[in-house]
Amino acid sequence: MYFSFIIPVYNRPDEIDELLDSLSKFTSNIPFEVVVVEDGSTITCDAIIEKYQSKLTISYYFKPNSGPGDSRNYGMRVAKGDYFLILDSDCILPADYLSQVTHSLNAEYVDCFGGPDAALDSFSDIQKAINFTMTSFLTTGGIRGGSEKVTQFQPRSFNMGLSKIAFEASNGFGNIHPGEDPDLSIRLWNLGFKTKLIKTAFVYHKRRISWDKFQIQVNKFGKARPILNAWYPEHAKITFWFPGLFVIGFGLSFVLLLLNWPYFMALYSGYFLLLFLVSWMQNKNITIAYYSLYAAIIQFYGYGKGFLKSYYKIFILKQEPEVAFPELFFKK
Repeated sequence: MYFSFIIPVYNRPDEIDELLDSLSKFTSNIPFEVVVVEDGSTITCDAIIEKYQSKLTISYYFKPNSGPGDSRNYGMRVAKGDYFLILDSDCILPADYLSQVTHSLNAEYVDCFGGPDAALDSFSDIQKAINFTMTSFLTTGGIRGGSEKVTQFQPRSFNMGLSKIAFEASNGFGNIHPGEDPDLSIRLWNLGFKTKLIKTAFVYHKRRISWDKFQIQVNKFGKARPILNAWYPEHAKITFWFPGLFVIGFGLSFVLLLLNWPYFMALYSGYFLLLFLVSWMQNKNITIAYYSLYAAIIQFYGYGKGFLKSYYKIFILKQEPEVAFPELFFKK
């Protein structure tokens, strides 16, 4: 197999520099190319690309802004490889990443795979806390964190592999964002392709976002899920309701607490205590543990609120997704 790394970027030359530097330090001799697609940026990374021309087989394309999904499709159309490795620009790869991917595909080939994310020691405390809540088995991020107890894994586009055959059969990513990666996974399943998790093919996902941006991000995740449930009802799961029910339950528990019925609030207190202790043990840092509580609250509230609002508009009001949430759809 000849691999093509597909990397869309929007106004993030500093991130591309770190990512390309990590690619240049691979320990294997497995051949690959890098395709960077500038998605209408006003702060371009052409000078960074030039820096790595002698170190990597790299090509660079500039196109009008149309979103990450369309930019990934553009990159795959111009790439020379027969297997595409799709990354977000805020990722850093370990030196054996390509070796892990190759070993797993040789042992059990699939046309689409996903890998988990992790945090480097150099990441900020907030980045580590967000990474914890986005990957922990105690939150909505358990599958992202590397759970192997799944029969059909839905890869996420920050760390995803896709064969050229599967890309051409599926036409790649749709124009919804976020949600374009589970949408693609389900369409691939319907076409007869298989997906899997490669637990050892992890990336360091930097997530350069503030608390406000994190809330906006998870809120959009919540809005996208009922849309996907409406498109693919056979893949809807009761677990998708958990963040919304968590938010509703917390509100009711607070009301009951005011009415001198503290028992349900005690359950929430026990959950957050467990979350704090697990984060403390995992990160060995009490500040990150406190931040993890705040990140979890933002995650549950943002996702849950977005999910409930979207469910109401899509399933109760019967609105078309593009009308209900135009901010989730890029125009091509």
